[in-house]
Formats: sequence, C-alpha cells, structure tokens
Amino acid sequence: MSSDISAFPLLPARVHEACGPLAIGLAAVAAADAGDVLWIRESWQLQNASIGGLSAYIDPSRLLLAQTKKQAETLAVAEETLRDGRVPLVVMELTAPLGLTAGRRLQLAAKAGHSTGLCLIPEGMGSPAAETRWHISPLPDPASAAEDSTLQRWALIKNKSGTLGIWHVRWSQSARRLIVVSKARE
Repeated sequence: MSSDISAFPLLPARVHEACGPLAIGLAAVAAADAGDVLWIRESWQLQNASIGGLSAYIDPSRLLLAQTKKQAETLAVAEETLRDGRVPLVVMELTAPLGLTAGRRLQLAAKAGHSTGLCLIPEGMGSPAAETRWHISPLPDPASAAEDSTLQRWALIKNKSGTLGIWHVRWSQSARRLIVVSKARE
C-alpha cells in the first residue's frame, strides 16, 4: 500500500468510474476539491444523494442536483455539461452498463470542456472507455469511533495511465481532506 494516492485527484478532462458500497464517498471527496458540481441521477431511484451528508464535503450552494427519467437522458445531460466546461465535476449515477460508444462520447466531451466526469456504477458494469475505475468499500476499524469518519479501502482496479493500487483512507472533517492511513496505524 502506497503512502499517497498518485491517481487521485482524478485526472481532469477525463471520465472515471467508482463502484462498491461507498462509491459515493469518492464522489464526495472529488466534489470537495472541484468547486461547482452537477450530480445527475434517475428520478425513480429510491436512495438519494443527501445534501446534508454531502455538506461535510462541499458547500451545498455549489451543488446542483438533476433528475432524469432514464439513463439515456442522464448521459445526454452529462455529455452536454462536460462539453460546455463551466462545471468542473459532473457526477452520474448509472443503473445500467455503459457501452463503449457512450463511454467514448463522454470522454470526448470531457476533453473538449476540460471537465471531469465520474460515473457511479453498479459492480461489474464498467465501461471500457473509463480512464480509471475505483472500488470503494468500508474497512472494519474498532478505533474509528474516535475518528472523523469510517476507514475506507480505495482500490484502483483499472487505470489507463498508470499502475493499480489499494489505499486505506479516511476523510478528515477538521482538515477537510482525505487522509491516507499509514501501515503503522493499521
């Protein structure tokens, strides 16, 4: 396990993916550094990205939540926003596999607008066009009660620009940044 996460923050002008039970955590940490964020999801989904929960990471006035009827609309809104470039981070909650063509269109739009895209995907539904794919999960940690947040395992499982890796991290609310937990701490 490395002492730093060389693949984070996410490369700009690219689209990335996150899966796993705490994938929303990667999106929240990315949003903390991004400034303005557009978060797109299908309106029929039962779980909502909680503004209250995200406020630990980002000022709610910098977060725009958009709801669409189906994934095709989510992708269209994301593509146009990425291409426009006025919003530095576009988070998409996807519910179905993203094909190579749709993934490539998002990559071209992100490159054109120099914006970053992050697809929150179900396990096993990654796109071959993704720059990176992360699996984010909780780690049991008996000492976490005294910490700011839950210990997490961030595994970089796909990386077109470098190596793969696994890091144990936690969000420090007081420092408002991601902390890589050292091996000595483990």
